[in-house]
Amino acid sequence: MRTFLFLFLFFPLSSHAQSEDNSIYYDNNFFLIEGTIVADSLKESPYDRLPSSYKNLVRRPVWDISKSSAGLSVRFLTNTTKLKVKWEVLNDFSMNHMPDTGIKGVDLYYKNGEQWQYINTGRPQGMISEYTLIENMTEEMREFKLFLPLYDGIKNIQIGIDPTSTITKALKNPKKPIIFYGTSITQGGCASRTGMVHTNIIARELDIDVANFGFSGNGRMEQPIAELISTVEPALYVIECMPNMIKPELITERTIPLVNTIRVKNPNTPIIFVDLFKSPMTFLNTKMKNENTAMDDALKAEFDKMIESGYDNIYFIETPKLTESEHEGTVDAIHFTDLGFQRYADFLITQFKAFELLAP
Repeated sequence: MRTFLFLFLFFPLSSHAQSEDNSIYYDNNFFLIEGTIVADSLKESPYDRLPSSYKNLVRRPVWDISKSSAGLSVRFLTNTTKLKVKWEVLNDFSMNHMPDTGIKGVDLYYKNGEQWQYINTGRPQGMISEYTLIENMTEEMREFKLFLPLYDGIKNIQIGIDPTSTITKALKNPKKPIIFYGTSITQGGCASRTGMVHTNIIARELDIDVANFGFSGNGRMEQPIAELISTVEPALYVIECMPNMIKPELITERTIPLVNTIRVKNPNTPIIFVDLFKSPMTFLNTKMKNENTAMDDALKAEFDKMIESGYDNIYFIETPKLTESEHEGTVDAIHFTDLGFQRYADFLITQFKAFELLAP
Protein backbone atom coordinates (compact mmCIF):
# COMPACT_ATOMS: atom_id res chain seq x y z
CA MET A 1 0.00 0.00 0.00
CA ARG A 2 2.80 2.44 0.85
CA THR A 3 4.49 1.81 -2.50
CA PHE A 4 1.24 2.44 -4.35
CA LEU A 5 0.62 5.64 -2.40
CA PHE A 6 4.13 6.94 -3.16
CA LEU A 7 3.75 6.35 -6.87
CA PHE A 8 0.32 7.94 -6.85
CA LEU A 9 1.66 11.07 -5.22
CA PHE A 10 4.67 11.23 -7.54
CA PHE A 11 2.79 10.72 -10.79
CA PRO A 12 -0.85 11.69 -10.23
CA LEU A 13 -3.64 10.44 -12.43
CA SER A 14 -4.60 14.04 -13.16
CA SER A 15 -2.60 16.17 -15.56
CA HIS A 16 -0.97 18.27 -12.83
CA ALA A 17 -0.21 18.15 -9.11
CA GLN A 18 1.31 20.26 -6.35
CA SER A 19 4.60 19.47 -4.61
CA GLU A 20 5.76 20.26 -1.09
CA ASP A 21 7.48 23.49 -2.22
CA ASN A 22 4.22 24.58 -3.92
CA SER A 23 5.46 23.87 -7.44
CA ILE A 24 2.72 22.57 -9.72
CA TYR A 25 3.71 19.65 -11.95
CA TYR A 26 2.34 19.20 -15.46
CA ASP A 27 2.45 16.17 -17.75
CA ASN A 28 2.63 15.74 -21.53
CA ASN A 29 -0.72 17.41 -22.08
CA PHE A 30 1.18 20.64 -21.55
CA PHE A 31 4.31 20.16 -23.66
CA LEU A 32 5.14 19.16 -27.22
CA ILE A 33 7.17 15.98 -27.72
CA GLU A 34 9.69 16.42 -30.54
CA GLY A 35 12.15 14.11 -32.27
CA THR A 36 9.59 11.49 -33.25
CA ILE A 37 7.79 10.74 -36.53
CA VAL A 38 5.37 8.25 -34.94
CA ALA A 39 2.04 9.38 -33.51
CA ASP A 40 1.58 8.81 -29.76
CA SER A 41 -1.52 6.75 -30.48
CA LEU A 42 0.60 4.19 -32.35
CA LYS A 43 3.15 3.70 -29.56
CA GLU A 44 3.17 1.86 -26.25
CA SER A 45 4.57 5.04 -24.71
CA PRO A 46 4.80 8.56 -26.15
CA TYR A 47 8.52 8.40 -25.37
CA ASP A 48 9.19 5.31 -27.53
CA ARG A 49 10.80 5.60 -30.95
CA LEU A 50 8.99 2.76 -32.75
CA PRO A 51 5.27 2.04 -33.08
CA SER A 52 3.89 -0.86 -31.05
CA SER A 53 3.20 -2.78 -34.27
CA TYR A 54 6.95 -3.09 -34.81
CA LYS A 55 7.45 -5.25 -31.74
CA ASN A 56 7.18 -8.36 -33.91
CA LEU A 57 8.64 -6.81 -37.06
CA VAL A 58 12.14 -5.94 -35.84
CA ARG A 59 14.76 -8.02 -34.08
CA ARG A 60 14.42 -8.08 -30.28
CA PRO A 61 17.55 -5.93 -29.68
CA VAL A 62 16.21 -3.24 -32.01
CA TRP A 63 12.86 -3.22 -30.21
CA ASP A 64 14.49 -3.05 -26.78
CA ILE A 65 16.77 -0.19 -27.80
CA SER A 66 13.86 1.68 -29.38
CA LYS A 67 12.53 2.15 -25.85
CA SER A 68 15.43 4.57 -25.21
CA SER A 69 14.30 8.16 -25.76
CA ALA A 70 17.38 9.18 -27.79
CA GLY A 71 16.75 12.36 -29.76
CA LEU A 72 13.42 13.08 -28.12
CA SER A 73 12.77 16.39 -26.41
CA VAL A 74 9.86 18.28 -24.92
CA ARG A 75 9.18 21.92 -25.73
CA PHE A 76 6.94 24.38 -23.89
CA LEU A 77 6.47 28.00 -22.86
CA THR A 78 6.14 29.22 -19.28
CA ASN A 79 6.47 32.41 -17.23
CA THR A 80 7.62 30.62 -14.08
CA THR A 81 10.44 31.94 -11.87
CA LYS A 82 11.49 28.38 -10.93
CA LEU A 83 11.59 25.38 -13.25
CA LYS A 84 11.74 21.83 -11.92
CA VAL A 85 11.49 18.39 -13.48
CA LYS A 86 10.49 14.93 -12.26
CA TRP A 87 11.17 11.87 -14.38
CA GLU A 88 11.11 8.09 -14.09
CA VAL A 89 13.31 5.91 -16.31
CA LEU A 90 12.72 2.35 -17.48
CA ASN A 91 15.96 0.62 -16.50
CA ASP A 92 18.26 2.85 -14.40
CA PHE A 93 20.94 1.80 -16.89
CA SER A 94 24.66 2.64 -16.45
CA MET A 95 27.85 2.11 -18.47
CA ASN A 96 31.54 2.34 -17.66
CA HIS A 97 32.39 4.81 -20.44
CA MET A 98 29.38 7.18 -20.52
CA PRO A 99 28.16 9.52 -17.75
CA ASP A 100 24.75 8.91 -16.21
CA THR A 101 23.81 12.47 -17.16
CA GLY A 102 23.97 11.40 -20.80
CA ILE A 103 22.45 7.97 -20.31
CA LYS A 104 19.42 8.96 -18.21
CA GLY A 105 19.61 12.68 -17.41
CA VAL A 106 17.79 15.60 -19.01
CA ASP A 107 19.16 18.83 -20.52
CA LEU A 108 17.39 22.19 -20.37
CA TYR A 109 17.75 24.87 -23.06
CA TYR A 110 15.84 28.09 -23.61
CA LYS A 111 15.21 30.21 -26.70
CA ASN A 112 17.48 33.23 -26.36
CA GLY A 113 16.59 35.34 -29.37
CA GLU A 114 17.10 33.01 -32.34
CA GLN A 115 19.43 30.61 -30.51
CA TRP A 116 18.87 27.71 -28.15
CA GLN A 117 21.01 28.34 -25.06
CA TYR A 118 22.00 25.67 -22.54
CA ILE A 119 20.82 26.27 -18.97
CA ASN A 120 21.35 23.17 -16.82
CA THR A 121 21.29 19.38 -16.61
CA GLY A 122 18.93 17.33 -14.50
CA ARG A 123 21.14 14.78 -12.79
CA PRO A 124 19.57 11.33 -12.39
CA GLN A 125 19.22 9.88 -8.90
CA GLY A 126 18.02 6.38 -9.82
CA MET A 127 14.77 5.13 -11.27
CA ILE A 128 12.94 8.26 -10.11
CA SER A 129 14.55 11.70 -10.09
CA GLU A 130 13.56 15.24 -9.18
CA TYR A 131 15.70 18.27 -9.99
CA THR A 132 15.50 22.05 -9.83
CA LEU A 133 16.86 23.19 -13.19
CA ILE A 134 16.67 26.96 -12.72
CA GLU A 135 15.26 29.41 -10.16
CA ASN A 136 15.18 33.14 -9.37
CA MET A 137 14.15 34.05 -12.93
CA THR A 138 12.14 37.15 -13.73
CA GLU A 139 8.49 36.41 -14.37
CA GLU A 140 8.21 36.54 -18.16
CA MET A 141 7.18 34.08 -20.84
CA ARG A 142 10.08 32.00 -22.20
CA GLU A 143 10.34 29.00 -24.49
CA PHE A 144 12.17 25.95 -23.15
CA LYS A 145 13.38 22.69 -24.65
CA LEU A 146 14.26 19.66 -22.53
CA PHE A 147 16.28 16.83 -24.11
CA LEU A 148 15.46 13.35 -22.81
CA PRO A 149 17.73 10.39 -21.93
CA LEU A 150 19.89 8.86 -24.68
CA TYR A 151 20.42 5.33 -23.38
CA ASP A 152 17.43 4.81 -21.11
CA GLY A 153 13.71 5.20 -21.60
CA ILE A 154 11.19 7.52 -20.00
CA LYS A 155 8.17 6.13 -18.16
CA ASN A 156 6.89 9.50 -16.95
CA ILE A 157 8.12 13.07 -16.99
CA GLN A 158 6.57 16.19 -15.49
CA ILE A 159 7.53 19.88 -15.54
CA GLY A 160 7.23 21.83 -12.29
CA ILE A 161 6.46 25.56 -12.24
CA ASP A 162 5.27 28.23 -9.79
CA PRO A 163 1.64 27.82 -8.64
CA THR A 164 0.71 31.23 -10.09
CA SER A 165 2.48 30.69 -13.42
CA THR A 166 1.23 29.18 -16.66
CA ILE A 167 2.62 26.57 -19.03
CA THR A 168 1.69 26.21 -22.71
CA LYS A 169 2.48 23.51 -25.25
CA ALA A 170 4.78 24.86 -27.97
CA LEU A 171 3.68 24.95 -31.60
CA LYS A 172 4.97 22.26 -33.94
CA ASN A 173 8.01 23.26 -36.01
CA PRO A 174 6.76 23.93 -39.57
CA LYS A 175 10.00 22.76 -41.19
CA LYS A 176 10.32 19.24 -42.55
CA PRO A 177 12.38 17.11 -40.14
CA ILE A 178 15.74 15.46 -40.69
CA ILE A 179 15.85 11.69 -40.14
CA PHE A 180 19.01 9.93 -38.95
CA TYR A 181 19.38 6.14 -39.08
CA GLY A 182 22.45 4.64 -37.50
CA THR A 183 24.31 3.07 -34.63
CA SER A 184 25.36 3.68 -31.03
CA ILE A 185 27.02 6.89 -32.16
CA THR A 186 23.74 8.07 -33.65
CA GLN A 187 21.97 7.09 -30.44
CA GLY A 188 24.36 9.30 -28.48
CA GLY A 189 27.22 7.18 -27.18
CA CYS A 190 29.03 8.59 -25.34
CA ALA A 191 27.84 12.17 -24.84
CA SER A 192 28.27 13.53 -21.33
CA ARG A 193 24.76 14.98 -21.40
CA THR A 194 21.70 14.50 -23.55
CA GLY A 195 21.91 17.73 -25.52
CA MET A 196 25.34 16.90 -26.88
CA VAL A 197 24.63 14.07 -29.33
CA HIS A 198 25.10 15.42 -32.87
CA THR A 199 21.44 14.99 -33.81
CA ASN A 200 20.40 17.25 -30.92
CA ILE A 201 23.14 19.76 -31.71
CA ILE A 202 21.92 19.91 -35.31
CA ALA A 203 18.31 20.29 -34.13
CA ARG A 204 19.33 23.37 -32.14
CA GLU A 205 21.73 24.87 -34.65
CA LEU A 206 19.25 24.60 -37.54
CA ASP A 207 16.13 25.02 -35.36
CA ILE A 208 14.64 21.92 -36.96
CA ASP A 209 13.07 18.73 -35.66
CA VAL A 210 15.44 15.75 -35.93
CA ALA A 211 14.32 12.13 -35.55
CA ASN A 212 16.99 9.81 -34.15
CA PHE A 213 16.82 6.17 -35.23
CA GLY A 214 20.12 5.19 -33.67
CA PHE A 215 20.22 1.60 -32.38
CA SER A 216 23.33 0.72 -30.42
CA GLY A 217 25.08 -2.20 -32.14
CA ASN A 218 22.06 -2.70 -34.39
CA GLY A 219 21.99 -0.02 -37.10
CA ARG A 220 22.07 -2.40 -40.06
CA MET A 221 20.00 -0.87 -42.90
CA GLU A 222 17.08 -3.18 -42.14
CA GLN A 223 13.88 -3.13 -44.16
CA PRO A 224 11.38 -2.55 -41.32
CA ILE A 225 13.23 0.63 -40.31
CA ALA A 226 13.54 1.71 -43.95
CA GLU A 227 9.78 1.31 -44.34
CA LEU A 228 9.06 3.29 -41.18
CA ILE A 229 11.30 6.24 -41.99
CA SER A 230 9.77 6.42 -45.46
CA THR A 231 6.27 7.04 -44.06
CA VAL A 232 6.93 10.78 -43.67
CA GLU A 233 8.47 13.31 -46.02
CA PRO A 234 11.58 14.70 -44.32
CA ALA A 235 13.96 17.39 -45.49
CA LEU A 236 16.62 14.70 -45.86
CA TYR A 237 17.82 11.33 -44.63
CA VAL A 238 21.23 10.70 -43.09
CA ILE A 239 22.27 7.03 -43.12
CA GLU A 240 25.24 6.42 -40.81
CA CYS A 241 24.98 2.65 -40.26
CA MET A 242 28.51 1.71 -41.32
CA PRO A 243 29.95 0.86 -37.85
CA ASN A 244 27.28 -1.87 -37.45
CA MET A 245 27.30 -3.36 -40.95
CA ILE A 246 29.63 -6.20 -39.83
CA LYS A 247 31.06 -7.10 -43.25
CA PRO A 248 31.25 -5.69 -46.80
CA GLU A 249 28.79 -8.28 -48.10
CA LEU A 250 26.04 -6.93 -45.85
CA ILE A 251 26.61 -3.44 -47.25
CA THR A 252 26.35 -4.81 -50.79
CA GLU A 253 23.16 -6.67 -49.91
CA ARG A 254 21.28 -3.87 -48.13
CA THR A 255 22.31 -0.43 -49.41
CA ILE A 256 20.32 -0.25 -52.64
CA PRO A 257 17.22 -1.99 -51.19
CA LEU A 258 17.22 0.62 -48.40
CA VAL A 259 17.18 3.42 -50.96
CA ASN A 260 14.56 1.68 -53.09
CA THR A 261 12.25 1.33 -50.08
CA ILE A 262 12.59 5.02 -49.23
CA ARG A 263 12.10 6.02 -52.85
CA VAL A 264 8.68 4.34 -53.10
CA LYS A 265 7.13 7.16 -51.04
CA ASN A 266 9.87 9.79 -51.21
CA PRO A 267 11.19 9.76 -54.78
CA ASN A 268 13.09 13.03 -54.53
CA THR A 269 14.11 13.42 -50.87
CA PRO A 270 17.90 13.71 -50.46
CA ILE A 271 19.58 10.64 -48.95
CA ILE A 272 23.07 11.00 -47.48
CA PHE A 273 25.35 8.04 -46.81
CA VAL A 274 28.19 8.56 -44.34
CA ASP A 275 31.30 6.40 -44.62
CA LEU A 276 32.84 4.50 -41.71
CA PHE A 277 34.01 6.67 -38.83
CA LYS A 278 37.79 6.37 -38.58
CA SER A 279 39.20 5.18 -35.27
CA PRO A 280 42.59 6.44 -34.09
CA MET A 281 43.53 2.78 -33.81
CA THR A 282 43.67 2.50 -37.60
CA PHE A 283 46.92 4.46 -37.54
CA LEU A 284 48.70 1.44 -36.05
CA ASN A 285 46.28 -1.48 -36.37
CA THR A 286 46.82 -2.56 -39.99
CA LYS A 287 44.14 -5.28 -39.86
CA MET A 288 41.51 -2.76 -38.72
CA LYS A 289 42.65 -0.28 -41.33
CA ASN A 290 42.32 -2.84 -44.13
CA GLU A 291 38.90 -3.97 -42.89
CA ASN A 292 37.70 -0.36 -42.74
CA THR A 293 38.91 0.25 -46.26
CA ALA A 294 37.01 -2.81 -47.51
CA MET A 295 33.83 -1.57 -45.82
CA ASP A 296 34.13 1.91 -47.33
CA ASP A 297 34.91 0.46 -50.75
CA ALA A 298 31.74 -1.66 -50.57
CA LEU A 299 29.58 1.36 -49.74
CA LYS A 300 31.18 3.48 -52.43
CA ALA A 301 30.65 0.69 -54.98
CA GLU A 302 26.91 0.58 -54.21
CA PHE A 303 26.72 4.36 -54.33
CA ASP A 304 28.44 4.41 -57.73
CA LYS A 305 26.01 1.77 -59.03
CA MET A 306 23.10 3.99 -58.08
CA ILE A 307 24.63 7.04 -59.70
CA GLU A 308 25.30 5.10 -62.89
CA SER A 309 21.71 3.82 -62.84
CA GLY A 310 20.33 7.36 -62.67
CA TYR A 311 19.40 7.66 -59.00
CA ASP A 312 18.97 11.33 -58.10
CA ASN A 313 19.52 13.20 -54.83
CA ILE A 314 21.81 10.68 -53.21
CA TYR A 315 25.05 11.81 -51.61
CA PHE A 316 28.18 10.23 -50.20
CA ILE A 317 30.05 11.89 -47.34
CA GLU A 318 33.58 10.95 -46.40
CA THR A 319 34.23 11.77 -42.78
CA PRO A 320 37.36 13.86 -42.27
CA LYS A 321 40.60 11.99 -41.95
CA LEU A 322 41.96 12.31 -38.45
CA THR A 323 44.45 15.10 -37.98
CA GLU A 324 46.52 15.86 -34.93
CA SER A 325 43.79 18.09 -33.48
CA GLU A 326 41.07 15.46 -33.95
CA HIS A 327 42.59 12.55 -32.04
CA GLU A 328 40.87 13.63 -28.83
CA GLY A 329 37.28 13.32 -30.08
CA THR A 330 36.43 9.89 -28.67
CA VAL A 331 36.10 8.26 -25.25
CA ASP A 332 37.25 4.80 -26.36
CA ALA A 333 38.71 5.27 -29.87
CA ILE A 334 35.21 4.69 -31.29
CA HIS A 335 32.42 6.60 -29.53
CA PHE A 336 32.42 10.38 -29.49
CA THR A 337 32.97 12.67 -26.54
CA ASP A 338 31.13 16.01 -26.53
CA LEU A 339 34.09 17.42 -28.47
CA GLY A 340 33.74 14.73 -31.11
CA PHE A 341 29.99 15.22 -31.38
CA GLN A 342 30.33 18.98 -31.77
CA ARG A 343 32.96 18.58 -34.48
CA TYR A 344 30.87 15.98 -36.27
CA ALA A 345 27.70 18.09 -36.09
CA ASP A 346 29.57 21.12 -37.44
CA PHE A 347 30.99 18.97 -40.25
CA LEU A 348 27.56 17.63 -41.23
CA ILE A 349 25.96 21.07 -41.22
CA THR A 350 28.76 22.28 -43.50
CA GLN A 351 28.05 19.36 -45.85
CA PHE A 352 24.29 20.02 -45.85
CA LYS A 353 24.96 23.61 -46.87
CA ALA A 354 27.57 22.66 -49.46
CA PHE A 355 25.08 20.29 -51.11
CA GLU A 356 22.36 22.97 -50.75
CA LEU A 357 20.04 20.41 -49.12
CA LEU A 358 18.18 22.62 -46.69
CA ALA A 359 15.78 25.43 -47.49
CA PRO A 360 17.06 28.86 -46.46
